[in-house]
Amino acid sequence: MERGTPGAPVTQSAASGRIPLAVVVVDGAGLVSHWSVGARRLFGYAKEEAVGRPVGDLLPVHGAIPEDREPYGAYDGLGPDLETSLDGRISYPAAGRARLTGPGRAPADRLDVLWWAYPLVGPGPERLLVLAADATRLSAPGEQEGGGDEQVEQVERIAPGFALHTDFPGADELAARLPEILPSMSVGESARIVAQVLELGYPVLEFSRHDRVPVTPDWGVARRAERKERRRRAAQAAVVGLPAVPDGVDEEGEDLEYAAVRERLEFLNEVSGRIGSSLDLSRTIVEVSKAVVPRFTDVAGTYLREQVVAGEGFPDGAPDETTLWHRVAVEHTDEPGRWDDVVPVGESMPFPAHTPFFQCMTSGDPVLVPRITEEMGNAIASQFEKRDIRPLINHRSMLVVPLKARNVVLGFMILLRHQERPVFNDMDRVTGAELAARAGLVLDNARMYTYQESVADTLQDSMLPHIQPRMSGCDIATRYLPGTLLGRVGGDWFDSVKLPGSRTALVVGDVMGHGLNSAAMMGQLRTAVQTMAALDLPPEQLLRNLDDLAQRLGEHYLATCLYAVYDPIASELHLANAGHIPPVLVRAADGRSELLDLPTGAPIGVGGVPFESVLMRVAPGDRLLMCTDGLVEVRGEDIGVGLATLTESAAHPAASMDDACDTIIRALNTRGGRKDDVALLMARLNGIAPEDVAHRRLALDPSEVSRARDLVRAQLRAWSLEALSDAAELLVSELVTNVVRHARSSRIDLRLVRSGALLCEVEDDDQTLPTLLSAGPGDEFGRGLRVVSALAKEWGTSRTSVGKTVWFELALPRR
Repeated sequence: MERGTPGAPVTQSAASGRIPLAVVVVDGAGLVSHWSVGARRLFGYAKEEAVGRPVGDLLPVHGAIPEDREPYGAYDGLGPDLETSLDGRISYPAAGRARLTGPGRAPADRLDVLWWAYPLVGPGPERLLVLAADATRLSAPGEQEGGGDEQVEQVERIAPGFALHTDFPGADELAARLPEILPSMSVGESARIVAQVLELGYPVLEFSRHDRVPVTPDWGVARRAERKERRRRAAQAAVVGLPAVPDGVDEEGEDLEYAAVRERLEFLNEVSGRIGSSLDLSRTIVEVSKAVVPRFTDVAGTYLREQVVAGEGFPDGAPDETTLWHRVAVEHTDEPGRWDDVVPVGESMPFPAHTPFFQCMTSGDPVLVPRITEEMGNAIASQFEKRDIRPLINHRSMLVVPLKARNVVLGFMILLRHQERPVFNDMDRVTGAELAARAGLVLDNARMYTYQESVADTLQDSMLPHIQPRMSGCDIATRYLPGTLLGRVGGDWFDSVKLPGSRTALVVGDVMGHGLNSAAMMGQLRTAVQTMAALDLPPEQLLRNLDDLAQRLGEHYLATCLYAVYDPIASELHLANAGHIPPVLVRAADGRSELLDLPTGAPIGVGGVPFESVLMRVAPGDRLLMCTDGLVEVRGEDIGVGLATLTESAAHPAASMDDACDTIIRALNTRGGRKDDVALLMARLNGIAPEDVAHRRLALDPSEVSRARDLVRAQLRAWSLEALSDAAELLVSELVTNVVRHARSSRIDLRLVRSGALLCEVEDDDQTLPTLLSAGPGDEFGRGLRVVSALAKEWGTSRTSVGKTVWFELALPRR
């Protein structure tokens, strides 16, 4: 990079490596607020004459096309003439070539200039930055020797460059806003650059091919590389006696076409770099819309098919007149809010066959409408009930481009240009098609990711139970966090199972590994735990059976598991561990928290390793915390640090169980480096008071059925639950009758428990479980359990170590 030197003398001829640049700054009223030395030399007005005057008086445009040249506008396609930029009718960067008059110049002696116009945004008063250079001096003949070609090559990229020293009062604000014009320029660099161009008119000459200003005035300026190539071809042609240039082709026409093509390629490369930074579908849509406005178009509306927006996978079948298209983004340069009420984002609508939108989405090809006529505007507006869209679209140029992936139309973009801007042409159609192809691939990647993420979330959600917050004698809160880097599906799980005797089984497990295979293994183990827990197996036996099952399922997966059974009546906790991190118990009496010292055991799937259980006393209000290692383990950190943080955060008081879980998550999830998924289960062990439990031993005699009814009625009266007496008496009599008539038993135990519901249990020492039968009109037996099933909120049967238990629950009356 070579920069002009501040303070160097200014000469009328461009020294090698320097090209004087006129710099004009225009404020919001259209008045000149800065007029550089280069502007004085180029246009002939002194600074004192120019500042404060309307810019149109100083730069009158009599025609953008030099009389002795071919039209420039036929090739650029980048913007209108300089007059349109000066009067504020555009809000995008533009460049071109114009013929200007000046003081003391005859009409035939108009000045041929290349110009750049950059609208300025932000809180400052400046509205437009205009740069200009003498086009004749950039390509003057006779400069082929002694650096002439080198100079033309350097003009290939002109970016304003500055060193801060000027009397322009807005220089600091302008320097801060230049990065908006030149995205790669830092604020610090622009501060060094401002004064040189503002005052001296010297540019920065860069040879970088990777960073260009938004628009480049290449029209009519030859390049050394092109010239050398033409000379080489001319020399080869001369050898064989062919003409150097085909008939009808002039060098300048080639230059103009090359510049336009290169401009579009650079635009497409820039767009490709700006979109696809995220796999989030909504963010990708916004990126695509912002990438084309205002550089390529003034309005961009994006529509996607319903299945794409809903994340339902790839759309099936070709679109038709019934296909719903969701408007997912509208980006424009009009005044804020002008489009919001007429075409709001989020609206869904079909498009009839006579519209260009239907033609685009069914053919899969871009549709170009040079100008929207009144007739076409009326046809399009008919789709918008009670909203007149015609003022927004009539007489504008329109290009509709499909967003495709794998030959399927996912959506389309409607691109509109203001009337003052050149209409879309065939080259724009090609550019738009390439833009849509790249955007379609990016959107399809985001769509696929969104779909797979939705599938993963659905799978994970289906495998994790929806635990009731209140169980008999305890409250439960849970949290699940998917892995941050290794996919949203993992092998962590938690569960709770209702057991006889008002007990609750609590389980947390972790299948080693990630992905669908681990999740599938987790689902099998979780189902097995639920099944074996219902058999009321001791914790150590349940883990033993689970290990045997894992061996039969395969040798490639291991899992850790922590299983606990809470008895709220006896205030006991029975735990067994299979290679899992220990639980934390928070004592209600003093708020002290501790890691429970349990026999660690081997992970599930190792095989042949015994498991041990621990029975411990707990008090009402104690809290048990069980989690997977993803919560406490961070790469590069000892797991003891995470366990200590877990123990400390668990002891913090909280207003609710949910608040307590959130406190723990915040304390451990902010350390960074977590990649594994997390399962967390917290249970407050409330217990059941002795006065809420009634137990009676019954004899194996038919007369005990009547006695059982009397006991239930008396107990419910004592608990002020008379409203449940009729149903409870009927169901208890059916269960006791079944034991008396069918069980080979020597005892009957009746227990009533008042907790979140009224629980009634009938226990005997016969392990034969009763079954629900279909009784016919003439059958004498088989209706008892049907009555229980019809009237009870819940009911069930389970074997115990010495017999079986049949139970039912009735909902407590509302108070």
